[in-house]
Amino acid sequence: MLSKIFKSVEISRYFNNALWLLVEKGVRVIDAFFVGIWIAKYLGPNDYGTLSYSESFVYLFTAIAGLGLDQIVVKELVKTPEKRDQIIGTAMVLRTLGFMAMVFIMLPVLYYQQESTTTLYIIGLLSLSVAFQSFKIIDFYFQSEVKSKYTAICNIIVIGCLALLKVYFILFEYSLLWFAFAILLEWVLLAIAYIIVYKGQKLNPLNWSFEKEVAIELFNKGKLLILGSVAAALYMKIDQVMIKQFLSEYEVGIYSVAVKLTGVWLFITVTITQSIFPSLVALRKKSRVQFINRLQKLYDLLMKIAISACVLYTFFGSIMVQVLFGEEYAASSGLLSIYIWSIVFVFLSNASWSYYLNEGLEKLASFRLILGAVLNISLNIYLIQDYGLKGAAYATLISYSISSYFINFFFKKTRENFYLQTRSIINVLRPKTWIKPL
Repeated sequence: MLSKIFKSVEISRYFNNALWLLVEKGVRVIDAFFVGIWIAKYLGPNDYGTLSYSESFVYLFTAIAGLGLDQIVVKELVKTPEKRDQIIGTAMVLRTLGFMAMVFIMLPVLYYQQESTTTLYIIGLLSLSVAFQSFKIIDFYFQSEVKSKYTAICNIIVIGCLALLKVYFILFEYSLLWFAFAILLEWVLLAIAYIIVYKGQKLNPLNWSFEKEVAIELFNKGKLLILGSVAAALYMKIDQVMIKQFLSEYEVGIYSVAVKLTGVWLFITVTITQSIFPSLVALRKKSRVQFINRLQKLYDLLMKIAISACVLYTFFGSIMVQVLFGEEYAASSGLLSIYIWSIVFVFLSNASWSYYLNEGLEKLASFRLILGAVLNISLNIYLIQDYGLKGAAYATLISYSISSYFINFFFKKTRENFYLQTRSIINVLRPKTWIKPL
């Protein structure tokens, strides 16, 4: 079905690009799923809860470091490839400043939280990894050129090596801190690998330059997305942080298993939407009708994948938890059958960024994320205290559905997107759309 979606003169470029990204994400799935399960079983709910909580806490602040630049940089590189060095160099400087701002904001929060020494060390290691994530700008360049093969190979090699290192830590019974160090080491090695492949394309990082005008342009386009990105981080990770505050790290560990099993599927939507985004930018400049048709096919594909995963987990989730994680995590089974349905709206949300950014609707895109964050926090405060972990799962499902789907109906400029999303849900029930795209 994927190949049919890309029937165009550039089918080979985009399809091959998607295949390389799928291979890379496949390696990530193996690492996150199989090695991640082994780590969870090795650490147990308490230590695994500490690691998951620390990752969620740091993630809340990473959006500040990113400055909302991710898709903006890809879009600008597609539109003005001749300004490559200025865009990359300026984006690198902006992300470095963003990291400094992230640390400045995080420190007083940590002081107020009064975390344990172990948790502080883990948060410190994970925070340092964010500095090296600035080199993802190189990956954005290869995305804009539809040459993700090069960075995909880097990711495959580094992730594979780090997976073996984490297995070594388990076999020789290393402490919790070493697993946090592995996350930092992964980003250090990826940064080095990205620079190597960039230079391998006869491109010189020393040619990167900072330009005030480009910085102002990128910041003005990204500033609306900064708040939205922070809001997105909040409503994606705040549940685990709030569970720790209201309950304990043990409950975070139990809840994180449902999040992990669900998160495996998120690699798919990220892979597909990342690969297709440059083609949608180019197609929007050529023909809006073709752009909408391509976007509808993207929604259709993602919905079929999402609904299939939800049905699978609803019926077999409890067996999966028992077999993969054991009795220690048995309480995760009921959570998984609720939490998995949130991916329907996550898939819709990820695909909808192509609509918002290409239609110049950054303000509305950010507003929906802010609304989602406010809803998720509010619902978690009420539902976690009254219904425990299932309350957190329902809070996520409700807030995702409103901010990713239903809100589009209430704005004239996004109602078309609501109809595209609705049609993709309906098409899941139409057998012929599984064989032939509309």
